[in-house]
Amino acid sequence: MGDITGDTRLQSRILEDVGAASHYRAWLVSLALDALGDEPVEIGSGHGDYAAEWLPHARSFTATDADESRVAFLKERFAGDSRVRVRKLLLPSTLDGGFSSAVAYNVLEHIPDDVAALRSMAAMVRPGGAVIVFVPAFPLLMSDFDRAVGHVRRYRRASLRKAFEDAGLRPRVLKHVNWAGFFAWLLMMRLLRGVPRDSLALRTYDRLIVPAVRASERLMAPPFGQSLLAIADV
Repeated sequence: MGDITGDTRLQSRILEDVGAASHYRAWLVSLALDALGDEPVEIGSGHGDYAAEWLPHARSFTATDADESRVAFLKERFAGDSRVRVRKLLLPSTLDGGFSSAVAYNVLEHIPDDVAALRSMAAMVRPGGAVIVFVPAFPLLMSDFDRAVGHVRRYRRASLRKAFEDAGLRPRVLKHVNWAGFFAWLLMMRLLRGVPRDSLALRTYDRLIVPAVRASERLMAPPFGQSLLAIADV
């Protein structure tokens, strides 16, 4: 089993603070919808914000986390919904559940053996399903904050593709997401050594900039971005 990397209390605080970025979350939720299927498992569900928005599109949903306190939070949040199962899970894992997909947003960068993690995600998925991963991009953007929350790497397209291929997977989607976020992260996190938090600046960026960037990326895939999305069929 893997280890939990990074300051878990800081991770939880950031999850709570950036929960206000509703336009950004809706954008990321939409990226996985076509591949999610009817019985997905989410690796690293955090406080369940993505799970809550994916749930209406699924028949059942398994939410997981590696941190005990977040598992307890998830159990309380979804206690009244029989469609949701919550469990503690670390990657790599031996879980073999026949899920329609295994989805991990901002998780793989925490795991030293990302190839083993991807192999175990693939083993969770039934034939015809998908492995869906969203990760931070560009080593250039590695900041003190990245290190504090346990990021052991940021990816390039080539390094993420190689991790998938070494795990026996071939991405059918591999693309940069959020070109404007590249510059925002470079300035605020890398150069000014900031920390993401709920603020007027965050809410303004989410309300005004994110919808415009999302619309532009519908028209043309950007050559760079703050993050990378990869989807591979199993």
